[in-house]
Amino acid sequence: MRTLLVDHQADLARALRVALADDGFAVDLACTLEEASSAFHCASYEILLLELVLPDGDGLDWLRQLRSQGHSVPVVVMSCLDDSEKRIASFNGGADDFLPKPVSPVELIARMRAIQRRAIQMTDPIHVFGNLNFDPISRQVSVAGDPLTIARRELCILEHLLSRAGRIVPREQLEGHLYSFNDEVSTNALEVGIYRLRGHLSRSGATPRITTVRGIGYILELPSATSG
Repeated sequence: MRTLLVDHQADLARALRVALADDGFAVDLACTLEEASSAFHCASYEILLLELVLPDGDGLDWLRQLRSQGHSVPVVVMSCLDDSEKRIASFNGGADDFLPKPVSPVELIARMRAIQRRAIQMTDPIHVFGNLNFDPISRQVSVAGDPLTIARRELCILEHLLSRAGRIVPREQLEGHLYSFNDEVSTNALEVGIYRLRGHLSRSGATPRITTVRGIGYILELPSATSG
């Protein structure tokens, strides 16, 4: 899940980013509203973690601005200003959740996953393609009913390709989903992930296959889609 963490408290922000990264989140850190705005318009985020008190302005004002512009990205507000008035203002301003500081990384991750589950349940809770089945809530994969264990990075690739099954997914879009600005990524990191995922699918007897569209990206498709 590509995440934007907006917080100027360096020690806490670093600790949260490490904890989130260990749990499979790609996290970009912004210390000011200016940095947050720049990052938000450069990448596509699935969730924002927002401190209200920032060096160059009020995080709640920025959140209201995002909502007025039609942005629906889920937002978890984190603040040391923990009173009922601030909580109510945050929810009325468009926050999906509110956590007082100091924030427990374990609780934060649990709340982020809960927000993700609610969003999934409002759309299509299960991805089925050929004999491949992926439950994004439990994050379990099965092939013809048999469980398939996949490493976290390859699972993120599969999830993104499955959500766009039958369509070409540009390489840049996949990388943007998997990696933050600060990740040290080798030039062939995505190819290695795709190679490993192909191996999992082939060995398990999965009918979907990943095809490389040279110079563009990848597509998850069924053999019958290109036969004939």
